Amino acid sequence: MRNTLFIVSLYLILSACGEKRNEVKFISEGNPIVTDKFTADPAPMVHNGRLYLYVGHDEAEEGQDFNITEWLCYSTKDMKTWTDHGCVLKPTDFSWGVGEAWASQVVEKDGKFYYYTTVQADAPYNSKVVGVAVSDSPTGPFIDARGTPLITDDMTPNGPRGWWNDIDPTVFIDDDGQAYLYWGNTQCYYVKLKKNMIELDGPIVPVHLPRYTEAPWIHKRGDWYYLSYASEFPEKICYAMSRSITGPWEY
Repeated sequence: MRNTLFIVSLYLILSACGEKRNEVKFISEGNPIVTDKFTADPAPMVHNGRLYLYVGHDEAEEGQDFNITEWLCYSTKDMKTWTDHGCVLKPTDFSWGVGEAWASQVVEKDGKFYYYTTVQADAPYNSKVVGVAVSDSPTGPFIDARGTPLITDDMTPNGPRGWWNDIDPTVFIDDDGQAYLYWGNTQCYYVKLKKNMIELDGPIVPVHLPRYTEAPWIHKRGDWYYLSYASEFPEKICYAMSRSITGPWEY
């Protein structure tokens, strides 16, 4: 029995090492950066001088609008030579997830990497939800951090988008260490996160932005916070500014 366990353990270790050896390096020749796969919803993260790019992998066949079934990771130190780390997370890695890998973002805090993402959830949710996975490495493996979604449809009013208004999470960690989660389709929301990064810490607050559709993203430059988002159809990128992470926001 011990020999069997040893062999199985050795096989798993070698398999994991083999996966790392299968990482593919390539030289970017310009736009698009990735040319061998269709990728969507890019979310960058810089860690220890390296840029990591997380994307959804669109495998739609003819007649489909899109079919995004997994998230991929790419990284670079010079924006020229890239490493394809392959799939780092799938919706089905969540026990309650049934498919559709929508927009996501990875952030680092205290040496751990948190993957916030939109997933189509099975019963009892039966809607788009926000989940969070965690890893000790920016390239995974990422595992479900909670066992349940972080944001569910019953937490926010059903607006024009009904059961899929809770999409496109973005997380910003402010200078004092407080983390905020923003998300939403047709209506933007924010909520504070607890220090463990996987629980809510207070009420969900609506954010009122002109012509807001989806895909919020926050960054800070100097004393200004910038909230970028997709607006109307056909979608364009708009932004608002504030002196505070919680607003008020000036379009």
